[in-house]
Amino acid sequence: MLGVGRRRGRGMRAGAARRANRPDTGETPEGRGGELFPELARMVAALAEIQGLRSFTLPYLDLAQRALDHTVMHCLDLGETPPKGLPELWEWCRIRPADDPLFAVPASLVTPGTTLVHPVGQMPTRSCLEVASHGSDGGVAAHARALLDDLEARCAKDERYRQCRRFLARHPMVHQQDRFGPDWNKVVWSRVKDLYEQLPESLLVDGIFLSCSSCGLPALPRDRTMPVPGPFATDADVWCEGEQCPRDDPPKLIREPDQALILRRSLRVFLALPLRTEDAARDALERAGIDHYALSGPLSAYRLRNTSPASVDIQVYDRVQPALLAAHLADSAPLADHTFIVIPDALAGRNGYREAFTDALPALLRNRLALTTPMDLVPDLQRARREEKDDA
Repeated sequence: MLGVGRRRGRGMRAGAARRANRPDTGETPEGRGGELFPELARMVAALAEIQGLRSFTLPYLDLAQRALDHTVMHCLDLGETPPKGLPELWEWCRIRPADDPLFAVPASLVTPGTTLVHPVGQMPTRSCLEVASHGSDGGVAAHARALLDDLEARCAKDERYRQCRRFLARHPMVHQQDRFGPDWNKVVWSRVKDLYEQLPESLLVDGIFLSCSSCGLPALPRDRTMPVPGPFATDADVWCEGEQCPRDDPPKLIREPDQALILRRSLRVFLALPLRTEDAARDALERAGIDHYALSGPLSAYRLRNTSPASVDIQVYDRVQPALLAAHLADSAPLADHTFIVIPDALAGRNGYREAFTDALPALLRNRLALTTPMDLVPDLQRARREEKDDA
């Protein structure tokens, strides 16, 4: 559950009058706003996955109807005009950020200005999927992990699982022609093909599929109109699922989308997206001659060799919400005495990202978890070794 701060104003006084004849639940309307934001995140994630963005007709899905009902009740408590239906609620998720008085989610949990629906793509933001994954059921991230757990169980050897996992991370989309390439592995494909699906209509523009030239994930132009030849000028022109990608090259166009399959969204975001960071981290270790091996399991995780007596792990993530990443790590006990969390350089350079991550960690983990980047990984490892020797 996301905590919230208390907000007061005329809306609160009007809400108090409306509640005069209701039983006291012991929970303030402000507190319910903190519960509403993740509920809406789960709704947005589910709607984009199950029924796309055009099927907002009655009757609504149960979870959408519940989210709408809860939003209406919360608005009445606050003295605000509630949304008239699911389309308007979706628009609220596009324009109302986490720190809006309707939600009042504190900056210590979710970055101010964070919205659940992307203004250009009209799709769930990465933050939305991370918020939806924060909680007991694990949401979208847990779905990715469950799929990988099942894949690992079906692979007779650890090496076969690593091959399959690598294939998934490198191929967020598979075209019919790919199967005739010299590097195509029929055995690997037989084990992973059930993790792909037909391209959904919601990701097509005039019957054509666009993919980001940087991350390879789906892309959509503003107003769902085909772009003119050449690179997009700004992020305001296009959405891609990676959200942070440079726009140096135009998107790739698949004009026969019926001949392509796309990786399930949870795996695209939580497995394929961190691949570039993982490759950069591994390259840095190999250039420095630091021996390591992949750990069993779905995480992008490695253990360094010859670090006795202390064990040292590396885990790779690409998460835009630092406090939620810290919460995820706190719920997953570190595998080693020291764990380096590698994130993209661009994220680490964001104002306040490192501080928000550290502040959100439990005090007992701050000496065991260290945030770093592929560029800083080796220097940070060497510095940690020197400090360990000095303390010995």
